[in-house]
Amino acid sequence: MKLLILGGTQFLGRHLVEQALSGGHEVTLFNRGQTAPDLFDVKTLIGNRDGDLGALETWDGDAVIDTSGYVPRVVRESVSRLKSRASHYTFVSSISVYDDFTRSEMTEDSSRARPKDPKAENVTEDYGGLKAACEDVVMEEFGARALVVRPGLLVGPYDPTDRFTYWVRRWTQRRPVLVPGHPDARIQWIDVRDVARWILTQVVARVTGIYNLTGIPGTMGGLMGVLETETGGGPALWVREDFLLDRGVREWSDLPLWIAVQTNWPGFMGVNIDRALARGLTLRPWADTVCDTLEWDRVRGTPPLKSGLTDARERELLAAWNSQKHTN
Repeated sequence: MKLLILGGTQFLGRHLVEQALSGGHEVTLFNRGQTAPDLFDVKTLIGNRDGDLGALETWDGDAVIDTSGYVPRVVRESVSRLKSRASHYTFVSSISVYDDFTRSEMTEDSSRARPKDPKAENVTEDYGGLKAACEDVVMEEFGARALVVRPGLLVGPYDPTDRFTYWVRRWTQRRPVLVPGHPDARIQWIDVRDVARWILTQVVARVTGIYNLTGIPGTMGGLMGVLETETGGGPALWVREDFLLDRGVREWSDLPLWIAVQTNWPGFMGVNIDRALARGLTLRPWADTVCDTLEWDRVRGTPPLKSGLTDARERELLAAWNSQKHTN
């Protein structure tokens, strides 16, 4: 199969290319040629999705996988050029398109966000609304030839955010690890390689429609148990959420995977994936993701993490927590 991947050199795109090549597919990339330009020995069309799409006119093939669409106007420029050149278009969206995570479970039919300002294009301020509008553009242009996937938190090797890597590295340091909340707190994520494998399988089968794509919900305590077993680190020190929030600790960024009970977002960690499971989605054991992420982090030299508490901040918080417990 002749595949065009928009992006293709970072995280999900990188895994898609690796698995597509191992499956014997012919891969062409379209990107700016700035991120790891020599990563793969494949044809790369150099351009910019925002106004420099001429190189796309040289490609004809079977299917497009769009891993880098965030702004509806820009996505429309790409799909309008490609709808006569490909028979299938996959758009990688996000579960952030849903507008009400106070519900206990999100399905593909749950209501979506809308852009706060139809003319605005600030992805940081309106990620979910803009992604939802991008989905609409793809469905308008490709219709019954479109596959829209909504991943949850992607984790694993090459993760540029370090949100999962934070926990893996913390547990290798042979000292107490600050863990928020309660062991029964629900978490949900998916190994990026499982997402790449599933997407490619559906593209080959010309599957269309909309699919949530994340893992089966587990617990924070379950993950910490796997980390302890695989790294020999720890122990986990569970710290109350109100203590952390009162001291300005930010959910998700300072402590990845953590959404406080007070935030009342049960649906964010309770996305229904029955539709994808029925289409053959398989999920590797958490231990495999932990070990592979740990090995990747070691190979890259364990650079400073982009997410999570600093060592000094974690020690400060643990000291305050222990002091409060002894005082009480």
